[in-house]
Order: sequence, then structure tokens, then C-alpha cells
Amino acid sequence: MKKLILAVIVLSIGYFAIAKAEDKTYTPKETVEAFAQVPGKVGNHLQNEWSDIKEYQANSWAEIKFKLQGLKEKFQAD
Repeated sequence: MKKLILAVIVLSIGYFAIAKAEDKTYTPKETVEAFAQVPGKVGNHLQNEWSDIKEYQANSWAEIKFKLQGLKEKFQAD
């Protein structure tokens, strides 16, 4: 019985794997265009990351500066 269940499972997995497989072929022109777009996409990604990092650091430093100012005022009040 266990062998029968195992065989059914293996066959059903194999059937669904074959049924979902789609053969997509790419032309040489599409391939060259895709590779040509990579440097621009990488450059844009790096520029976006750089601006996000600068914005995050500016916010972090502003928060730390505010907290240190509050701490300084607390010690000077005593």
C-alpha cells in the first residue's frame, strides 16, 4: 500500500512538472538587448541606493543630534 501511494505521488509530481513546463525561446536580438540594458539598470539601482543611504544617514544623525542635545540639557540643568 505504501509503495502504491508513493508511486501515485511520484507520478503526479512528474505529470504536473511536465504540464507546467513552457518552452520560451529567445532570439539573439532579444538577448543582446537584454544584456545591453544591464549596465543602465545597475547604474540606476546604485544611484537609488546611494540616495537612500544618504537620506537614512541624514535622518539618523538628526535623531542622534536631537537626543544628545536633550541629554546635554538634562545634565546642565542639575
